[in-house]
Amino acid sequence: MKIVSLLEDFISFFYPNTCFACGNSLFKHEKILCTHCLHNLPKTNYHMHPGNPLDKVFWGRVKIEQATALYYFSKGGKVQHLIHQLKYRGKKEIGVYLGKLLGNELKEIPSFHEISAVVPVPLHPRKQRKRGYNQSEQFAIGLAEAMGIKLETKSFIRKVATETQTKKSRFARWENVKEIFSVTDPAKLEGRHLLLVDDVVTTGATIESCANILLALPGVKLSIASIAFAHE
Repeated sequence: MKIVSLLEDFISFFYPNTCFACGNSLFKHEKILCTHCLHNLPKTNYHMHPGNPLDKVFWGRVKIEQATALYYFSKGGKVQHLIHQLKYRGKKEIGVYLGKLLGNELKEIPSFHEISAVVPVPLHPRKQRKRGYNQSEQFAIGLAEAMGIKLETKSFIRKVATETQTKKSRFARWENVKEIFSVTDPAKLEGRHLLLVDDVVTTGATIESCANILLALPGVKLSIASIAFAHE
């Protein structure tokens, strides 16, 4: 074991592990985020506050039981850099790590206890093959593991490939994603309280489109969780 430790020290000297948010070198006990970022990235704590700003995004649009996000998103900020590493640099471990962070908090909140399955917003198969994974699914994996509930990735799919949402207006985002999702196995979702998860919520257009499909199933209730929430 000592030899392994020395080898790790040698490798880390030339190829240091760095924080995915700020880029500073990580100490041995740190993973994904340095201690400073772990404690200082802008957390929303929305799961502790019913009627929070993310809840209000969906008021009058679609019935959501509760909504939360781990962090606030700001352009050029550390959270954007973190998510960029997850989505475009192949660092899928970031998603699982952040899912566990939020999941460990949600399992302590009574209003989240009746949730029985986590459903990631799906990517179109062509885009997922190109990227190699679905970043929202990685986040969902961590959430499901930390909360001790089922992960559903095959019963809800994206049937139409769409353009990127990044520079679209609210209406254009809605036009871009309406009627592009489908349920393939209703029996696995019916009668359950689902936690629908995405990486970043901005206008809520993607979540709303998903919710309209899922809430059409008998007995389904829906809550929302995302890595970050971006105020427009």
